[in-house]
Amino acid sequence: MALLIKLTTPGPVMADIPLRAGRGGKSFKMYKFRSMVVGAHDLLHKDPRYKELLKKYRKNSYKLSIDEDPRITGVGRFIRKTSIDELPQLFNILQGEMSLVGPRAYYPFELEEQQEKYPETKEYVNIILSAKPGLTGTWQISGRSEINFDKRVEMDAKYIQTRSILYDIWIILRTVPAVLTSRGAV
Repeated sequence: MALLIKLTTPGPVMADIPLRAGRGGKSFKMYKFRSMVVGAHDLLHKDPRYKELLKKYRKNSYKLSIDEDPRITGVGRFIRKTSIDELPQLFNILQGEMSLVGPRAYYPFELEEQQEKYPETKEYVNIILSAKPGLTGTWQISGRSEINFDKRVEMDAKYIQTRSILYDIWIILRTVPAVLTSRGAV
């Protein structure tokens, strides 16, 4: 995958994404294969040509569909639909920053802005930040980007409150069909 990214697009193989909030709200660098043009995050937030896209991104709980985001590369469309871009997060797991199963790894600014929009989610966010984020989790197997922030954090918090080895195995088994069908992939 790294070779394919390098041969088809200029720039690094790994995505340069903003830090994510881990356990205790501690920031960490999450690894992902690059599926977008170099500087995609800055383009969205600073380039006036993307003003309307940024509004939609914020309105849609910090998600854009693959088809509507012009920053995604040709190879990027494939690796996002198949979730291959997430595989480098195995390094985050080995470093102890993430776990195989857990809540989504949120952007700190996303948590802040979305809690203003959904004030009832503050308790859920506190629960989420008490655990390591996961490579997969309940929201990933339940529709991913089709789920708004308020429902997503509720699902993540309920997972943390009821997690068990059997529940984790069930989530891992459900991840395979979720990835194969690309349901909710962005």
